[in-house]
Amino acid sequence: MTSAPFTKRKILVTSALPYANGPIHLGHILEHIQTDIWVRFQKMRGHDCHYVCADDTHGTPVMLRAEKEGITPDELVARMQQEHLRDFQGFLIGYDNYYTTNSPENKTLSEGIYNALKANGKIAVRTISQLYDPEKNMFLPDRFVKGECPKCGAKDQYGDSCESCGATYSPTELKYPYSAVSGATPVMRDSEHYFFKLGECADFLKDWTRGESTLADGRKQVHLQTESLNKMNEWIEGGLADWDISRDAPYFGFPIPGTNGEKFFYVWLDAPIGYMASFMNLCERSGLDFNSYFGKDSDAELYHFIGKDILYFHALFWPATLHFSGYRTPTGVFAHGFVTVDGHKMSKSRGTFINAEVYLKHLSPEYLRYYFAAKLNNRIEDIDLSLDDFVARVNSDLVGKFINIASRAAGFISKRFDGKLASALNDTSLLDKLQSAAEEIASHYESRDYAKATRDIMALADLANQFVDERKPWDLAKQEGAEAELHQVCTTALNLFRLIAIYLKPVLPTLAERIASFLNVPELAWQDSQQLLLGHQIQPYQHLMTRIDKKQIDSMIEENKQGMEAPAAAPAAPTVEPLADTVTIDDFAKVDLRIALIVNAEHVDGAAKLLKLTLDVGEGKHRTVFSGIKAWYDPAKLVGKHTVMIANLAPRKMKFGLSEGMVLAASGTEDNGGVFLMEPHEGAKPGMRIR
Repeated sequence: MTSAPFTKRKILVTSALPYANGPIHLGHILEHIQTDIWVRFQKMRGHDCHYVCADDTHGTPVMLRAEKEGITPDELVARMQQEHLRDFQGFLIGYDNYYTTNSPENKTLSEGIYNALKANGKIAVRTISQLYDPEKNMFLPDRFVKGECPKCGAKDQYGDSCESCGATYSPTELKYPYSAVSGATPVMRDSEHYFFKLGECADFLKDWTRGESTLADGRKQVHLQTESLNKMNEWIEGGLADWDISRDAPYFGFPIPGTNGEKFFYVWLDAPIGYMASFMNLCERSGLDFNSYFGKDSDAELYHFIGKDILYFHALFWPATLHFSGYRTPTGVFAHGFVTVDGHKMSKSRGTFINAEVYLKHLSPEYLRYYFAAKLNNRIEDIDLSLDDFVARVNSDLVGKFINIASRAAGFISKRFDGKLASALNDTSLLDKLQSAAEEIASHYESRDYAKATRDIMALADLANQFVDERKPWDLAKQEGAEAELHQVCTTALNLFRLIAIYLKPVLPTLAERIASFLNVPELAWQDSQQLLLGHQIQPYQHLMTRIDKKQIDSMIEENKQGMEAPAAAPAAPTVEPLADTVTIDDFAKVDLRIALIVNAEHVDGAAKLLKLTLDVGEGKHRTVFSGIKAWYDPAKLVGKHTVMIANLAPRKMKFGLSEGMVLAASGTEDNGGVFLMEPHEGAKPGMRIR
């Protein structure tokens, strides 16, 4: 088979940045294995390929965890970076640079991109209302507000979506909201925020998402997979909202220029820029030209491997941010699905939320690299780690098929031929077949269809084993006058083994190194598949891989069960005030409770806690009531609502005027504060008496 002329490509590759707020687990590992296999393949082919990543360090969760641990955020992210890199390296992920978004390069790039967007008219400033924690004195991100789902009533749901029914909503729609930070009832406050005008980028994004790039070798590369493109079309056609890129102090991140340290870049603004910062750091250390990769006229290829849950940021925000700030856009954004274990979402209680560190205590990283590769294709599909299938496939494919080829032939070469392979072969037809498979397998790696690549490779391993089974070197070794044939068979078998090792090297890099050492050859390269190893001295064979024992899996699962931190406790349930003394029905009948319409509500000058309410109780005139609910309610949002008031309470003269009644509200204790105005069901009219 004649291969196409080689054209050297210039490639930069990234994986999504793991957040510096927790350990690396197998969900992270899937993506980084997928990326690493592709990068190793490109390097084996001889291309200039660089792989960078970093820890995603900024945001409220990091700030709060550092506070809880009694350390600074800088100390926390430095520690997490070391732990993350340790775990990734344990899985043989070969970054050219692993950095941090909390870096001077990222600060400079983020400020430069923001200023360029601002100069390009793509930044807007406007006031928004947000939930605020009155105890922690901080605005609350959506995920730090919890409460009851407004759609299905499920309790303890996040402020942006319900894990029970799947509904999405704004935090202000939650029923009985509370701060996940302090447990306090949040209040609404206004704040000035900075927005990237994403809506103005719709025409550009329509073209980019549907577009493609021409590579150095003439091939076309679409920017998005079909599933991603379909989803982006839905979002673009539905109308793109402007993107809030700012957060209020206190916040761990980079201050927005010109805001006196009161506003910070939202983590999702500077996190993708972290790709650029990590590469810039690599360029400064290695002499690479940063602009030749990120400049508008760059001829390099830029690829991002990500999970399907962050497509919106990478396929809309990121290319728009790059384009309108004067940089080039990605060549391709490759999304993948999630990891499940035994058909279920990873579970801490079942021990299947598997941390990388725990896995590596029990099993070889190459077992999982191979298993994931055998399941990964170029579509956005979830990958199930079936533990029984994992054991069976690794033992069958890697040990039973692949390693078995060498183990059945190498000993004869060492013992009978002084470790030297035959100098020529009489029949190379099977070897020719394996060599001719190189480009087809390469095309599968190139298109990220590792499942097809491994299937093809294992089919070749079957042919090699069939060859050994048919030629029976163990029988030839017993026959007089069969030395030459034995030498031929074992030399052929080890060349078949070497070809398969070359094809598997992107997946099994450490095993490939051991095989190269055993065969006494330099590092395996893809082009080596077109030559045979003849008349060559090899090293004595030592076993290259052992089978998985099911007990190793059981031990790993048990350690994950034991080692998981206890889940964070939800805020304590409100302490119920003791019941008041018993009253008779006659006592209750003395209280005249009426439905009241809030005609107007306004702040009271000089009053820290009061709102002035104008109420219609069906009397043909309005009443004024002063109520201590200012911290919990925006007066503008009360107008037009109905509530309940005590209509026969004696008027009370106050500093700010006469209060002609009292509205009813529920309130918590000091430990679990909050005031909740009573509101009747729809249909109730002003003046109706409550009995």
